[in-house]
Amino acid sequence: MADAEAVFPKKGHLASRVLILCIGLSIMAFGVAFSIKSDLGTSPISTLPYVTSLVFGLSVGSTTIIMNIFFVLLQILILRKNYDWIQLLQIPAAMLFGAMIDLAGFAIRSFSCTSYASACAYCLIGIILIALGIRLEVEAGLITTAGEGIVLAICKLKSKLKFGNVKICFDLTLVLTSLIVSILFLSSIQGIREGTAAAAVFVGLFTKILKDPVKKTVSVFLQ
Repeated sequence: MADAEAVFPKKGHLASRVLILCIGLSIMAFGVAFSIKSDLGTSPISTLPYVTSLVFGLSVGSTTIIMNIFFVLLQILILRKNYDWIQLLQIPAAMLFGAMIDLAGFAIRSFSCTSYASACAYCLIGIILIALGIRLEVEAGLITTAGEGIVLAICKLKSKLKFGNVKICFDLTLVLTSLIVSILFLSSIQGIREGTAAAAVFVGLFTKILKDPVKKTVSVFLQ
């Protein structure tokens, strides 16, 4: 979802960059909460945490943390001695992200969604917030999310592979896995609807649209 430009940590203004990252993760968490509230399907990266939360009776935030820790372990297994240990910071970032998803869900619990139009509105808000959060995460220049870390690890292992193509395959794998788990354990399709497809298309688009204004704002903040 985020650009590969976030791979290498940027130096200087560390405290400010950490703050920007935390703000970005929090905004992204509200985006996930709104997408869940819409009941039109979550973004591809959140389909598996959402479905497994229904299967095991855990919160979406908890399953998000578990999934991201698993992704970090996979990165270590894939890259081994080439693993950049600073990316272990993905774990506390994932814990913050998961906690904020649950907090965001609680914060908007009273929001009503009584029509398809309101569901679409919540879905759009979710997409925009996720895109804004990703953009801030990229501009913070500290770490990637654990999901993106998996994609980058595969690209490092197979240098001929392009980030965008691997990301699409990764997202499709998550959605397909979620679909299988949902049918096997819930006897229905949960968390995967038209909103999932919309997020797959428009999150990247909005991330590109927001690039310049967010970059300028962050640059001013870091001065």
